[in-house]
Amino acid sequence: MTECKRILAVVTTDNEKVGGGAPIFIAGSHEECDGMAQSLSSILDGMAHYLENGTYIIVHH
Repeated sequence: MTECKRILAVVTTDNEKVGGGAPIFIAGSHEECDGMAQSLSSILDGMAHYLENGTYIIVHH
C-alpha cells in the first residue's frame, strides 16, 4: 500500500505569502482563519497544520 500525502487546501490571512495548485482561502482575520481551517479539515477529512505565518495547510495523510 502506498502512502499519498497531499495538500488539499491553504487558508491564510495574506494571499501574497501563498501560491500553488491547492485551493487558497483568504481570511479577513486570524480568528476567521482558525475557524476556516478547522471547518475545512473536517469537511475534507484532513488535518490542519499551522505554519506560524498566518497560514494553515489542510493535508490528507
